Parts: sequence; structure tokens; C-alpha cells
Amino acid sequence: MSAILVAVVLAFLNQIVKPILTILTIPITIVTLGLFLLAINAFIILFAEKLVSGFHVAGFWYALLFSLILSLITGVLNSLFGVREIKKDEG
Repeated sequence: MSAILVAVVLAFLNQIVKPILTILTIPITIVTLGLFLLAINAFIILFAEKLVSGFHVAGFWYALLFSLILSLITGVLNSLFGVREIKKDEG
């Protein structure tokens, strides 16, 4: 049950908090060539840890590793099952 709650909280935080943090940190994201987005993901994971009891992350580096793995899995799943645009025949 805790895993489902973590997934829901992470989805909510990714939809609400992550865009705000991304906009606020555009300069550092540009300087780091986008790698700072992994740090933003790690902070969101640490924030989810505070909100969900039963979910524990040992520290920032483990949250960063979790973020990296989550980003890779999400990218693979989006490439396999992502929404594809259907092209209409022009007649």
C-alpha cells in the first residue's frame, strides 16, 4: 500500500512542484546542461519521503540514484508505450 501512495505522491509532486522548481532554476539548469534537473528530481523524492510514512530514503545521494533510475525507466516506458501522433491521410 505504501508503494502505491508513494507513486501517487510522486506523480502529484511531479505535476505541481517540479514545473515551478524547473522555472525558478532555469539559469543553473542551463549552466549544468540540464543535469540539475536530476537534483530537482532528488529533492522531490526527498519531499515525498517527508509526506509518506513508511517510505524512507537514506540521503541525497540515494535520492539522486533513485531519480536517475526512475528517469531511465520512465524514458524507456515512454519510448515503448508513449502516446504517438496519428497522421491523417491528406486527400
